[in-house]
Amino acid sequence: MWMYIVGGIAIVSFILLVCTVINNRFQIAIIKIEKAEEDIDIYLEKKRELLDRTRPVVSKELKLEDFLPELEQNFQEISNFDENDILKKCYNDLFKLIDDNEKLLKSETLGNILIGLNENEENIVGAIKFYNDTVVSYNNLVVSFPSNIIGFFKRYKKKSFYNNEKREIFDVINEK
Repeated sequence: MWMYIVGGIAIVSFILLVCTVINNRFQIAIIKIEKAEEDIDIYLEKKRELLDRTRPVVSKELKLEDFLPELEQNFQEISNFDENDILKKCYNDLFKLIDDNEKLLKSETLGNILIGLNENEENIVGAIKFYNDTVVSYNNLVVSFPSNIIGFFKRYKKKSFYNNEKREIFDVINEK
């Protein structure tokens, strides 16, 4: 009789241990995702500010009425995914305009802003890579056994990626 009780206690202890380990893995992934989101917020805000600082310089130099009008919208009402896409378009538009008008490169003010933009872009790419890598781990926990049981009871849902590359890799992994 005591053997059954001890065996039952051992099994229950093992199950609780596994559940705790899986829950901790979820919590670590969630903390990493939140940290990456905070970093991305900071870098996107800085990118928006730097792009906004280019507007008067470019407008004055090329006598443009409305340069990068996308920057005038309220970014607090949209997701980081959409904000990233809008700012990436503005960033590309700026560099296309600079390629077409070499006299802009003579501006020291614009040159300093461009250095800051390039450094910031590297930071954004790194933060997005960290976010996407962490989301892959988190989404694997959400869909794979036995962690999907814990995820179901805790109501964890799969998270979105910043680009399609990670989404495609995740879909290929799930098909196997």
